[in-house]
Amino acid sequence: MGNGRLRAPAFLVLFALSLSATLAGCSDSSDPLGVEVTSESGSYREISVAELEPLVGDADFVLINTHIPFEGDIPGTDLSLPFDDLAAHLGLLPDRDARIIVYCKGESMSTIAAETFVANGYTDVYKVDGGMVAWEEAGLILEK
Repeated sequence: MGNGRLRAPAFLVLFALSLSATLAGCSDSSDPLGVEVTSESGSYREISVAELEPLVGDADFVLINTHIPFEGDIPGTDLSLPFDDLAAHLGLLPDRDARIIVYCKGESMSTIAAETFVANGYTDVYKVDGGMVAWEEAGLILEK
């Protein structure tokens, strides 16, 4: 200690390292959710149940169940629209730049729905990977 250099107590060094690691791990809020999927109709994003769950109840998107016949809803669902007749229901949706998240029981119906929305000019479309099955497998409850 007599050499003229100051030494930080170990707890301060550990705190500083912990803080910098935490800040480095924070993601930019402008990062889009999910992964991009490209189809013949255009592109949409696929999100996980883990990404969707904290958003449920958020007014920043329209959550649409496209499964027929009805087998339940993820809480916060705004609309139930049949995947095979979406074009007839586009008037129920906000403008084509609105964020839309679609799901079905598994994935096939919501994939068709996502591609239909993109083909009709919707630009902010998301599909829930695994749908209601993945939701329940994550221990979450469907509204019946």
